[in-house]
Amino acid sequence: MYYFYFDASALVKRYIRESGSEKMLFLFANVPLERLSCLTLGAIEVFWICVRKRNDNRITSHQFERATTHLRHEVINNQSGFKTISAPDSLVWDSIRLIEMHSLNSVDAMVLRSALDTATELRSTADRLVLVASDQRLLRAAHAEGLQIFNPEIDSQQTLTDWIS
Repeated sequence: MYYFYFDASALVKRYIRESGSEKMLFLFANVPLERLSCLTLGAIEVFWICVRKRNDNRITSHQFERATTHLRHEVINNQSGFKTISAPDSLVWDSIRLIEMHSLNSVDAMVLRSALDTATELRSTADRLVLVASDQRLLRAAHAEGLQIFNPEIDSQQTLTDWIS
């Protein structure tokens, strides 16, 4: 069974219409929310992206309210089954190697470290993890670390269909 771990660069596409949004809508409609997750810090980053887009007039106040209400219900307030993963100090410190090795920023390194840890846990039950992101550097690093990756901006929806059927 496949589980999906989101970086903010992909998760925001669920709430704000942009390139790749249709694939995120497909994924959320066809995979139980209990198999979808992100770092808690990633969820707040999605909220920040919504604020930034409202403040620079890329979305209206109404679109902002709709997006953030949906985000709060589905991810932030844990009312849907979507799993948010906290970032303990050990995760932060274990991310340093990934910063140095892949030239990642600190948040991307923590996302990758958390995804790698989650993938290890899932392998014990023969399940697999896919990192969903649109950040090219993060995707390259995840691939180099052995994770399956999906970029909603360029990868085929058929790939998702194959994983969830």
